[in-house]
Amino acid sequence: MLDWTVKQPADGVVVAPDERLPWPQTVALGIQHVVAMFGATVLGPLLMGFDPNVAILMSGVGTLIFFMAVGGKVPSYVGSSFAFISVVAAATGYAGQGANANIAVALGGIVICGAVYALIGLVVMASGTGWIERLMPPVVTGAVVAVIGLNLAAVPVKNMAPTPFDAWMQAVTFLSIALVAVFTRGMTRRLLVLVGLVVATLVYAFLANGLGWGKPVSGELLAKAAWFGAPAFTAPVFDTHAIVLIAPVALILVAENLGHLRAVSAMTGRNMDPYVGRAFLGDGVATMLAGGVGGTGVTTYAENIGVMAATRIYSTALFVVAGLFAILLGFSPKFGALIHTIPLPVMGGVSIVVFGLIAVAGAKIWVDNKVDFTQSRNLMVAAIALVLGTGDFTLKFGDFAMGGIGTATFGAILLNAILGAARR
Repeated sequence: MLDWTVKQPADGVVVAPDERLPWPQTVALGIQHVVAMFGATVLGPLLMGFDPNVAILMSGVGTLIFFMAVGGKVPSYVGSSFAFISVVAAATGYAGQGANANIAVALGGIVICGAVYALIGLVVMASGTGWIERLMPPVVTGAVVAVIGLNLAAVPVKNMAPTPFDAWMQAVTFLSIALVAVFTRGMTRRLLVLVGLVVATLVYAFLANGLGWGKPVSGELLAKAAWFGAPAFTAPVFDTHAIVLIAPVALILVAENLGHLRAVSAMTGRNMDPYVGRAFLGDGVATMLAGGVGGTGVTTYAENIGVMAATRIYSTALFVVAGLFAILLGFSPKFGALIHTIPLPVMGGVSIVVFGLIAVAGAKIWVDNKVDFTQSRNLMVAAIALVLGTGDFTLKFGDFAMGGIGTATFGAILLNAILGAARR
């Protein structure tokens, strides 16, 4: 599992999953993967009222669990899943700012969701991937991934810009990130979210603290925080209503993970089918463990897949380094305080970019798998699922309400099955 073949660095070198560069380069590139997942892994818990330090810590632990589950054969980072945001808000009544007073109830649902996800992994390991491929072909997985981003689009636009100045700062933030993505090169481009966030925060501080146009940035919390200390762990409470709301997210995670495995397989030229069930199991166990101590549910990350595509370095050694470094960050209250110092509209601007990238990742699954939209079946599945998710179409069954991501996921699966059966 840990026996990587050492490859010397050179321009254009491709490093396979079972290879690695010398340790100094491997450590640097592993830390870069922490930076790549940083924005989304921190943003997820903030949008749900969770402790970001716990989320970062458990993303590191989860990444190491995933690595062991797949025998070190699949390069992947697991971090906070955005698929949980809407159902956690519904289960806890969270308004979108500050700490979530009902976090324990959500954690119980996340633990059960992870158990369902892990069980699906065990079934796939025992029976093969054929049934999951039929249940969730690329047209379905692409729609589900796209819907996660589109469904959440209203969160930063409607809830993270309470004043006109804040809305302008959101625009400054996403413009900064876009400029970094297009007009910079090398490491700066790879760190586009972090660089854009820093630039936008500095602009905000100048306009708010210097000119008084907005709420000033305060460093008081950062100054008081200790460098090292345990994060605020929370035990789960198992509430039936919350479990019914949150557990079905397991199917969304399956679709998302399957899409990411397909992307990794295409990039590396390695057949990842033998590891699909083990990947589901690892992700499910990581979600259970995260929910058991106060963290968000986790999923494999498209952001890190993008970094691998840009660098052409697919070594799983990078993710061992990334996981260990994330654990170290999780035990730093100073790091958590730094996150809370970032102005709300700046985080909103970052959210607009991240949610948009998630939506585009869904479309990329269609492109990479050559989904034929001249076929009416594919067209109907994708079109209906996208609007169900984007419009947050909700179905109620007594006290249970299934929101847009859930209706889009189950709708895409059922439509694909019904329309496929109708053609035969």
